[in-house]
Amino acid sequence: MLMRFSHVVVEGPIGVGKTTLATALARHWGARAVLERPEHNPFLERFYAHGAGRDNPYALQTQLSFLFQRVEQMRDLGQAGVFETGVVSDFLFAKDSLFAMLNLGDDDLALYRQIYRREQQRLPEPDLVIWLQAEPDVLLNRIRTRGRPMEQGGAPGAGIGEDYLERLNEAYRQFFTSYRGAPVLAVNVEAFHPAERPVDWQRLLDAIAGFEGPFAYLDPADLGDGSLSASFGPAARQPQ
Repeated sequence: MLMRFSHVVVEGPIGVGKTTLATALARHWGARAVLERPEHNPFLERFYAHGAGRDNPYALQTQLSFLFQRVEQMRDLGQAGVFETGVVSDFLFAKDSLFAMLNLGDDDLALYRQIYRREQQRLPEPDLVIWLQAEPDVLLNRIRTRGRPMEQGGAPGAGIGEDYLERLNEAYRQFFTSYRGAPVLAVNVEAFHPAERPVDWQRLLDAIAGFEGPFAYLDPADLGDGSLSASFGPAARQPQ
């Protein structure tokens, strides 16, 4: 099926369902799926073992490993013909700095930003960002349900906690309030499962087809007809 947008990114906090939806959309459109590869980050398990957040001795290594991985993936997209059949990814490169600000101390953050700014200038922006939203308790339940051992933590303070997810959600809200790199379709997915329920899937496809940008908010819990709120600004970019 023909894609309306040649490069679509599915974004959102840990556990919100980015990879599942990006994979489903790529399959539906016959597009190339470009997905995060956390299993290829040699520092991630040790990072989670010390608890996500600042003062983690593996924060800088983990962040730079993800940064270089994403740079390599994005540069591959610059090859001729890649966008002809479309691309769907489960990460926005511009968002990488969001995690850096949450996890790095001042000195490490300054070093990270030097590298980030140098690499960002040469990478493509998407044509559409789908920002998935859910509250921290919902995210934590999904993280526990999917059962990735490194995310659970085997000791007090290890793994991913609800307080970290709260800070992460707030960081996403602040990021997308000022982000202007591409149009953004925000979707509340607390009780909306487009990759699992055909009716939700069709409502999402209809929302994408009718999206005019630069920002719209789809909250199926509040909008019974599945229509989009086109209001723009900080209030419109927060989960209700």
